[in-house]
Amino acid sequence: MPQHFTASATKHKGMTFIEVLIAMFIMVTGILGAVAMQATAKKGSFDAMQRSLASSLAQDIVEKMRSNDSTALALYAANSPYGSGVIADAESCNSADALCTPIQMVTYDLYGWEQALMGAGAKNSGNNVGGLVGGVGCLSVNGNAVTVVVTWQGKVEYADAQKEDGCGTSGTKTRRQVVVNAFIL
Repeated sequence: MPQHFTASATKHKGMTFIEVLIAMFIMVTGILGAVAMQATAKKGSFDAMQRSLASSLAQDIVEKMRSNDSTALALYAANSPYGSGVIADAESCNSADALCTPIQMVTYDLYGWEQALMGAGAKNSGNNVGGLVGGVGCLSVNGNAVTVVVTWQGKVEYADAQKEDGCGTSGTKTRRQVVVNAFIL
């Protein structure tokens, strides 16, 4: 009986072709799953970075509005929406020799905010490469109540992203928004 066992063991030394194919199929499926997971994670990371930037830009303009005189508050919403370059380059007037008037500060603040929305802080071959993808900012002022809406285009589609509200591109499933409501005294 021991001789029969050793003869049988010597016959089955390697793997069969079917076993190799099954192992390769499992390995390729795992690699493809990892690649798909990496692509999804990259899209999600980009959308999170865009949302963080939009939130920061919304808070930035609210703080600029708070630091200006409250009599100029309504002027911030005069040319809304922003993000297409409608505000002309504003000269810096905050120096020891000449301080900005509240109206000059509005123009200066809005110019800087609009440039940030369009990503003008980072350029590659003369093109804006920073900022939000298709970023648009809308401001509305009702007395001392301020609403800031920042809209941009994300990477992942959502079914409820097509809301029509007049701020940014509507009708697309990749549209994203951050809405900040504030009260300025």
